[in-house]
Amino acid sequence: MLGLDVGLRRIGMAVSDPLGLTAQGIPTLQRKNNRTDLAAFQQVLHQHSIKEIVVGHPLRLSGEEGSQAEKVRAFADLLRDTFKLPVHLWDERLSSVEANRVLRQADLSIEKRGRAVDQLAAVLILQGYMDARR
Repeated sequence: MLGLDVGLRRIGMAVSDPLGLTAQGIPTLQRKNNRTDLAAFQQVLHQHSIKEIVVGHPLRLSGEEGSQAEKVRAFADLLRDTFKLPVHLWDERLSSVEANRVLRQADLSIEKRGRAVDQLAAVLILQGYMDARR
């Protein structure tokens, strides 16, 4: 499985182990355009034998969709149409907040936290999804 934390400039990524028990971060994708981004995803899907994709769905705290959630939903639809794989939206309301908290506790510099937060958020999204499925 591939977990994604989709942002405007970066996409944090994580993959599951073969048994679907744990999520590990992989390098964050710096977004360029859909064509370039999809080509990068194609490589990741092949390299990690991905059969399903989990995309963090940034709902508002009220549970409603805002403009960013609509963009992420459209991106998830693009992934589904392009790769013909199951794509699941997973409530990620607090994943970035939790990722920042964990990284602050690890006493990382702001610069290092900024580079790691997207990847850790993707790990939290994917791990939450896998835990809920069990």
